[in-house]
Amino acid sequence: MSEGPVRSRSATEERSGATRDRARPPAPEPLPHPVVDNHCHLDIADGDWLATAEAIAAAAEVGVPRIVQIGCDLPGARWAVQAAAEHDALVAGVALHPNEAPRLAAAGELEDALVEIERLAASSQRVRAVGETGLDLFRTPPEGLPAQEESFRRHIDLAKRLDKTLVIHDRDAHDEVLRVLDSEGVPERWVMHCFSGDAAFARACLDRGAYLSFAGTVTFKNADPLREALAVAPQDRVLVETDAPYLTPVPYRGRPNASYLVPLTLRVMAQVRADDLGELCAAVDRNTEVAFGGSW
Repeated sequence: MSEGPVRSRSATEERSGATRDRARPPAPEPLPHPVVDNHCHLDIADGDWLATAEAIAAAAEVGVPRIVQIGCDLPGARWAVQAAAEHDALVAGVALHPNEAPRLAAAGELEDALVEIERLAASSQRVRAVGETGLDLFRTPPEGLPAQEESFRRHIDLAKRLDKTLVIHDRDAHDEVLRVLDSEGVPERWVMHCFSGDAAFARACLDRGAYLSFAGTVTFKNADPLREALAVAPQDRVLVETDAPYLTPVPYRGRPNASYLVPLTLRVMAQVRADDLGELCAAVDRNTEVAFGGSW
């Protein structure tokens, strides 16, 4: 395993908390219609608890035949591009994670890293997204915020110039994310990854043309505001993701996540929305193709 997954893990580890039970959850009942896991970090799990080819096969068996692989730092972005070239089930997103940008800026390496992200984003039609980028006020200290915001603005510009989907990470930064988006202007296609706001914030994002992507957090006991946001979102703007190996849905919260567990999240989503499961799956599948620039 390269250094990329290690750095990607440290940049976003806080999402999962301390993992105690690493036993692999059983496969859930397959979905009645295929869907896409639109945000996954296979590089972090590869060689750790679930190899990439195994993860792809397990997901396909339960109705998740396609995955968007997200690279969060330079090694991870390179890995994502290579994996998408090697596996028909994958397309890639590349970016510098919001918590990666201040570290690079402090080392005097941010500009060169952004240039490399642009090269990778333009390198293949299988790179569909620029992301995850955005703002994170939970982990980054105040002195790192200017670099984080500059990186976010550069990624927005890149997504627009290359006609890629913008994938946004937002942690404790709802108002700030909207401020930057309003200042820069949104791309044609953009996704709020692992949506974490309430119904009011959902409406604000939807008014700006967002797709809202829901992860295993929607199954958590304390996530009533998130479920309210899901309930008000139009069906044609809803996506599903794992953010694997993080954010494993109930009843396996705390164990490593993988794309084959998407059915657990999607069944809860259908219940919250009072949607027919098959109808919601078909809508999510269509939405993801539109959001990420077509089928693959």
